[in-house]
Amino acid sequence: MKPDIAIIGCGKVGTSLAYFLTKAGYRISGLFSKTRTSAENTARLIDGPDPAPSSSEAAQTAEVILLTTPDDVIAAAGALIAESNGYREGAAVLHCSGALPSTILAPAKATGAVIGSMHPLQSFAAARTDINPFQSINMAVEGDDQAVARATRLATDLGAQVHTIKTAGKTLYHASAVAASNYLVTVLDLALKLLEAAGIKPADGFKILKPLIDGTLNNIEKIGIPEALTGPITRGDVDTVAAHIEHIAAQVPELKALYSRLGVDTTGIAQAKGGIDNDQAADFLSLLHK
Repeated sequence: MKPDIAIIGCGKVGTSLAYFLTKAGYRISGLFSKTRTSAENTARLIDGPDPAPSSSEAAQTAEVILLTTPDDVIAAAGALIAESNGYREGAAVLHCSGALPSTILAPAKATGAVIGSMHPLQSFAAARTDINPFQSINMAVEGDDQAVARATRLATDLGAQVHTIKTAGKTLYHASAVAASNYLVTVLDLALKLLEAAGIKPADGFKILKPLIDGTLNNIEKIGIPEALTGPITRGDVDTVAAHIEHIAAQVPELKALYSRLGVDTTGIAQAKGGIDNDQAADFLSLLHK
C-alpha cells in the first residue's frame, strides 16, 4: 500500500511532485506553503485537500513528508514541525535539495522520524503537467536506510533512475552537477568568445562548434575520459599551445587565465591517457603557469 504524502512548499518542485505522485497512485494528504495561494493552486491542480493552517498539521496527516521549500529555509521548516510535534512516529522526512545533506533534518529524527533527501537532477523552470519532468532523469537519494527505501520507491514510481549516495558526499554530488552544467556553460562561453575574436559572428559561433561538442560528448560516453581527450596537449604539441597563449594574451587577454587554467588540468588528463610523458607534462605546465 502506498503511503500518504504531505508536501511542505508548493513551488515549482513541490507542485510537480504533488501532481505526478498523484498520477502514480499516491494520495497527497497534506499541503502547506508559506503563501497560501500557492498551496490552494496545487490543491486545485490535484483535486487534493484544502491547505493546512500550519506545516505541522499538514505533516501530521502523512507517512512521508516532502520538504520542497527553498534550500535556505529547509532546516528551519523541518525544525518548526518537530517543535510542534508534527511528525508521526516512523514517518519519513525527505528534502529535495541537491546541495544539502539529510543531517539538516536532525530535529525530525530526534522525534522518532527517519530522515533523507531525494534530489531530482533536473531543472525546474516551471511546474509541469504536460510532460513528466521526472521520467528517465537521475535522482540521488541518501539518509537513513528506511528513508532511502521510501525515497527510492517514490523516485522509481515517478519514472526516475535512482542512485544512492553517501550522506557525507552530498555536497560533492552537488558540486559535480555544477561542474557538469554551470561550468560547461563557462567553458563554452570561453570558446565562443575566442571564435568571436577570430572574426566569427556571435550568432554563428554555437552552430560552428556544436558538431565538435556533440562528437566530444559521444566519445566520452563511448570510451570515457581520458581516452576521449584529443588536441595539442595530448599530442605533446607545446608550440601550438604556446601560440594559443601568445595570441590570446595579445587579442583577448581577459581570457588567458581561464584558458591556461584549463590547460593545466588537461595536462593531467593527457598524462593519464599516456599521450605525454613526465618531461612533456613539465614543459606544458611551465608554459601554462606563466
